[in-house]
This record gives sequence, structure tokens and C-alpha cells, in this order.
Amino acid sequence: MNIDVLTVEFARSAIAERQVTATHLAEQFYKKIEAEDPEIHAYLTLCRERALAKADEVDRLADKGEFLPPLAGVPVAIKDVMATCGVRTTAGSKILNDFVPPYDCTAVARLEQAGAVVLGKTNCDEFAMGSSNENSAYGPVRNPREKTRVPGGSSGGSAAAVAAGTAVAALGSDTGGSIRQPASFCGVVGLMPTYGRVSRYGLIAFGSSLDHIGPLTKTVKDAAILLRQIAGHDPLDSTSAPFPVPDYEAEIGKPVSGMKLGVPKEYFGEGLEAGVRSAVEAAIQKLAEAGCDVVPISLPHTKYAIPTYYVVATAEASSNLARYDGVRYGLRAADAKTLSEMYRRTRDQGFGAEVKRRIMLGTYALSAGYYDAYYLKAQRVRTLLTRDFETAFRHVDAIVTPTSPTTAFKIGEKSDDPLAMYLADIYTVTADLAGIPGISIPCGNDRQGLPIGLQILGRHFAEGTLLRLGHAYEHARAS
Repeated sequence: MNIDVLTVEFARSAIAERQVTATHLAEQFYKKIEAEDPEIHAYLTLCRERALAKADEVDRLADKGEFLPPLAGVPVAIKDVMATCGVRTTAGSKILNDFVPPYDCTAVARLEQAGAVVLGKTNCDEFAMGSSNENSAYGPVRNPREKTRVPGGSSGGSAAAVAAGTAVAALGSDTGGSIRQPASFCGVVGLMPTYGRVSRYGLIAFGSSLDHIGPLTKTVKDAAILLRQIAGHDPLDSTSAPFPVPDYEAEIGKPVSGMKLGVPKEYFGEGLEAGVRSAVEAAIQKLAEAGCDVVPISLPHTKYAIPTYYVVATAEASSNLARYDGVRYGLRAADAKTLSEMYRRTRDQGFGAEVKRRIMLGTYALSAGYYDAYYLKAQRVRTLLTRDFETAFRHVDAIVTPTSPTTAFKIGEKSDDPLAMYLADIYTVTADLAGIPGISIPCGNDRQGLPIGLQILGRHFAEGTLLRLGHAYEHARAS
């Protein structure tokens, strides 16, 4: 069995039909990780004992001929910002280097309840703050498609693991594009659900009003399979939406003919690489040939998205990261003579440069003299951005754009220019601010062979529409 191209759909069928055991499959993945991951560095922590125990449980069910859960034996990876009971969870930061949670993130627990085998925790930008996966305290992840380049961030480890074939699927988190942008850079599918569709319980918080958990997979159908298992109301998360979860696998089989696709002019302007533009326009044409109506639209407040996002996100980060003080858990600086000195030393030693930068920006925006001028104004512009989408969705079923203005850039290329790095998220942050769902689907390569992503955005809780369009595009491209 070639595990490099193994999908969720095929893996669960092979195990159900006893073509392979879950234990043998997990062992194959660990051998591949051992052989290939030292160069890619997608994983931070492996949990072999936990994985093999779950695989053995699946095998015992299969041997007895009993009903197998929907993800029985499927090897998955988890971004290291999600709590895993008994397994080290660092958020890519030194300040949590030795932290072992006493509970599981709801999304992880639901995957395992569905029979998935968790191989390990993937590398990420520290506290999910970054667009390149170079901000991890444990070193950068390399793009499996071209190892001199970044995989995107902050879920770069999860995207790289799927692209490299060291996991069949993975979970990531998206605060400003951190599932979709690495999916684009690595040539995989990345789905960010509607805010509230997937519980955030057990997700280490960056921006509480912006954080989403979602799947990274090889195919759109695999994304539909995983989303169905992790979605749904959770009483442990007050922001979790109490809405029923559709059968997303059934949704993707529906026709797309007659659907209206909005193409916003603001996403095709200055800064968009020519190769990305041509690939995305060709993808839109494929959907048009499948029967979709392409409609030019405008999202007029898009130009304010980046400054709005970086005020809101850094303000929320400043508040959320105040808990890391060396008192309750995580790193505690030694030899401090006073409590305030311990706070200062712990945070100085434990946080990296990007996290410190965002804490300072957020604290400034929330300070008494600047709250109205920055944070309050940013929240008002956020409302305008949301209204842009609401207006557009009165006329179209979905919006199609590039996922990123460029393909994967070289490691170190933008490390000394934070503004250039922030602009890598220019096409993705709007969806996080509005709380709407988005998906990135591979739609070709540039002249250097680097992957390009097509982004599809939809109404709140319209993940089925995105999956249907994505699946239709995959088939149109393959034909």
C-alpha cells in the first residue's frame, strides 16, 4: 500500500475490508516519519503508545466483525495548539516546553471517538502567530514541495505532514488564514469552518473571536468526512453554535450548475503574482464550464482588512497571553527575587520575538489613551467588512479568490520585514473577521512548480456549499 497518496476515504475502507490492520498502518506511518520528518520538521511530539492503543482497539472491533466508527484506523496529526491529555502540548513556545495537559481538546476527542489514530503533534508558529512557520521556538518547518521554502503558517506543520504523506489528514487552526494559506503553499486542501461550527474548547487561545479549528486533507471529500466528525455544539464552549451538522459527504455530490460565484475586484489588484492570477482565473473558468454563473462583485472595505485584523488580533492576544506568568503552569524563571521580576523574566525567556511584538501592539491598542482610537475603531471597521460579505451573499452563493497573492517564499526571505509577512494574509483575514467559512483547494502550480490555491468563501454555516464547489472543481480539473 502506497501511504504517500492514502486518503481518509481509502484508509478507512482498507481497514474495514481487512486489507490492512490499523496497527500495521500506524507502524508504516511511524517508519515514514522517522525516515523523512527530520528534514521537514513537521512534528514536534509523537505519541506512539496512544496511537497504537487506539489502532489495537480498532483492530479488535474489526476482528470481531463489529461496526467500525467512521474514521476507524485513519492516521491523523494534530497542530500543537490543541490540548492532548497526557501528551506534551507546547503551542510552539518555550514557555510551554514541558506542559502536559490533563484533558483533550474537544475536536481531538471527537476524532478519536470516530476511530482516528493520533500520530503526534505538529510544529507551528509560536501561539499560532505567523504566516511562514518560522516563528516556532523549535525551528522552522520546510515545505515538502520545495524544502528551501516555507510551508506557510501558522498550521505549516499540519499542512506539511499531509503534503509529505506522514499523515493522512491533520487538524489546524485558523485565526487570520492559518489553515488556508499553508494549504495553498503545500498543495493540499484546507477548510476553515464558520466561527462556532467547531468547538474551541482545548484550543490554546490566540484571538478568541477569530480562532477556528479545521481539517487539512488531500481531497475535498476527506475534508467533508473530517468536518462532520468534529463539528457540532459543545456545552464546554460558550461560542459553540447549537446548529445541526449536515451530512457533508452527501452535500458534495449535489450539482453546482446555476450557482452564482462572486469574483471581487479587490482580490485581483496590485501585489497578485501573474502566475497565481492566471491559475485562479483558469480555475474560475472551470467552474463556469461546470455550469456556475460568474458575477463581478465588490467588497469595498477590503483595503482596511489587514490593519483591522492586526489591531483586533493583537489586542486579544495581549489579553489571552497574560496568563503565562510562571505561576500556574509552564516555564518559571529561576533566581527571581520578587514576584514582578519573576513575571518579567519568565515572559522574556519564554516568549519569542513575534509574540512579544504582538503583545506590545495589542497592549498599546487597549491602553486607556488609545482604546477608542484603535481597538474600538477596528471593531467598527470589522462590522463594515462583515456587511460587505452580507451584501455580496444576497446576490451570489459563494465568493472565489486567490488564497494567497504569492506562492511559497524562501525561508528567511521575509523574516526581517514584519509588514511584508503580515501582507501574506491579505486575502484570508477578511473571512476570519467576518466569521464566515472558507476553503483553499489546489488549482495548479507556478513556473517553479510551486502550488497555488483557489479560495472559496461562503455564507455562515454554508460549509456544504464550499465543499460542493470544491469537489466539483477537483473533478473538472481532473477530467
